[in-house]
Amino acid sequence: MPENGALRASTPGYSIDVLVDVKTTLGEGPLWDQQQQSLYWIDSMDGRIFRSDAEGNGIRAWEVGERIGSLALTRGGDGAIVALQNGLSHLDFASGGLESLINIETDLPDNRFNDGIADAAGRFIFGSLNSDERTPSAKLYSYSEDEGLRVLDDGIIVSNGPCFSPDGTTLYFSDTWSGEIWAYDYDVSTGAATDRRTFATVDTSYGGAADGATVDSEGFLWQAMVYGGKIARYAPDGSLDRTLEFPVLKPTSVMFGGPELDILYVTSMARPPLPRFPGDGQLRGSLFAVTGLGVRGLPEHRFGRP
Repeated sequence: MPENGALRASTPGYSIDVLVDVKTTLGEGPLWDQQQQSLYWIDSMDGRIFRSDAEGNGIRAWEVGERIGSLALTRGGDGAIVALQNGLSHLDFASGGLESLINIETDLPDNRFNDGIADAAGRFIFGSLNSDERTPSAKLYSYSEDEGLRVLDDGIIVSNGPCFSPDGTTLYFSDTWSGEIWAYDYDVSTGAATDRRTFATVDTSYGGAADGATVDSEGFLWQAMVYGGKIARYAPDGSLDRTLEFPVLKPTSVMFGGPELDILYVTSMARPPLPRFPGDGQLRGSLFAVTGLGVRGLPEHRFGRP
C-alpha cells in the first residue's frame, strides 16, 4: 500500500491505510475506472473531483464551481455525467468544461443532488436530499439521453447508496435517516423500479446511519455507516455478515477498485455539513484503502447509449 498515508491499521483479516490525506470537507463518490485503472472521488461541498492511480499517486483535480453529489463515467471515455447542485452536466476531462444537460428541482432551494450510479443500459440513477436532513422533499431519479428524466421514488429526506445486484435485477437504495436499506425490483430493459421493500434494518444504536454503498461480486452489499465509524457488509438475504471498525467516525462511501478489484476505497468527511454533529480526529477527510478482505468488486457501468 502507498507511503502517502500516515496510518496503517491492521485488524485480523484486513488492513486500513490512508491512501491520500486530502482533507475533503465532504468526501464522497469513490469510482473506479477499470479501463484506465484510475480512481475518482469528490469533495461534495467544495465542488471538486479528484483522480489518481490505484495507489493514490498522480492526483489531478477539477473544479466544478458548485456543490457536486456524484458522477458516472461516460461510455465514450472522454468525461463524466455529474450531479451538481440542481441539475446534471457533462464534464469534459480534457478541457475541464461543463455542458448543462438538464436542470432539476430549481424550485426547491433547500435541495441538492447526492449519490448516483449508472445502470447496465447506460441510465444515470441518482437522488436528491434536503439540506436540513429533516424534510422529505427529495426524490430518486433516472436520466438517459433517450428517455429523459423519470422519478423512481419520492418522499425522501437524504438519498444515498444506489447500487445494483450483480445481475442488475435488484436496485438497493437508502434514505439515510429512515434506518433502513431498501430493495426494488429493477427492469433494466425499461428502467422501472418497483416493489420497494426493506432489505436490511440499520443498527443505529451506536450513532451510525446508512451512507454510500456498493455491491461485491458475491452479491453482498457494503454500506458506509457515517457518524458511526463502521463499514457494514450485508448478505443477499439482508442479514449482517460482518462489520469493519474504521479509524474515523464519518466514513461516507465505498467502492471496490484496483487492478484486481479487491481494494475497498473509502471516503470520509473533514467537516460535517450539520452543526449538530461533532468533528473528527486528525484523519478526518482522508481517502482510505482497505486490503486483505478476500472479496472482489464489480466493474462499474458507464453512462450513455450502448
